[in-house]
Amino acid sequence: MQIHSRLEALVDEMLDGHILLEEALGEFERVYIQKALNRHREHLSNTAKVLGIHRNTLSKRVSTYQKEQRAMARAKRAGQ
Repeated sequence: MQIHSRLEALVDEMLDGHILLEEALGEFERVYIQKALNRHREHLSNTAKVLGIHRNTLSKRVSTYQKEQRAMARAKRAGQ
């Protein structure tokens, strides 16, 4: 039950911080996928299998995350 209590505490923090559900789910998915990729040395097929999703789905999500990171980096440079 340790994970349940830790998750409840995290949800309480997020609710107190006025984090919207969509943002919370998106961040959780991104971090979960990145951790799984790290464990499997960026091997998409093995990671997709562990996550229970198709390799193409994983590839598209990773691509989306990379595009978002590049856009944020460009915006940060433009703001400096």
